[in-house]
Amino acid sequence: MRHREVGELMTREVVSVPGNATFKDVVRTLTEHQVSAVAVVDSAGHPLGVVSEGDLLPKSADQGDFLRSLPAPEALEREKAEGTRAEELMSAPAVCAGPDWTVAEAARLMEAQGVKRLLVVDAADKLVGIVSRRDLLKIFLRDDDTIRHEITGDVLDRTLHQEPGAITVDVTDGRVELHGSVQFKSLIPVVERLCRTVDGVVEVTQHLAYAVDDGMSPH
Repeated sequence: MRHREVGELMTREVVSVPGNATFKDVVRTLTEHQVSAVAVVDSAGHPLGVVSEGDLLPKSADQGDFLRSLPAPEALEREKAEGTRAEELMSAPAVCAGPDWTVAEAARLMEAQGVKRLLVVDAADKLVGIVSRRDLLKIFLRDDDTIRHEITGDVLDRTLHQEPGAITVDVTDGRVELHGSVQFKSLIPVVERLCRTVDGVVEVTQHLAYAVDDGMSPH
């Protein structure tokens, strides 16, 4: 099965600033390009980190009414509130992915690192794109017919070598329903699991019968 890769979904024209860009330069860049974050790069185009709107907010919070009773800022927030250059304001190190990463791999890294976007670098560690959570969600816009053909062709035929017509596949808004039968009971969860890995699948429901109860559960 072929999974969509980060390189197909990423934005190639990355808005970036050098590490010595001033606070106002960063704000101006965000505003002019209508983006919520910019990459910070060195002179060779290697990513150092990311400055997002959230990284800049401590500066605004630091200018609040000192008479109001507010919680004391965390050390990192205080440091960013006092920062004046991109290298002092950025979240670092940069969390990066390769253009050949699958959507699942990128999504797992985002979740593990708690970030909203990944910088995409080539084999020389140079910045070539940026991918956001919204970009990754585009795989769920795949049309139902494309998903159905991929399941019947790649999963059932070429991967599992099922008899043509033994399993029928219905797809509605990314929700897959499987009807029919397989030879062995232990194959049912395998079919279901592989169908779930197809890009754009939201849910899989199976109504599969079996000819032989082999008493085996795949691990």
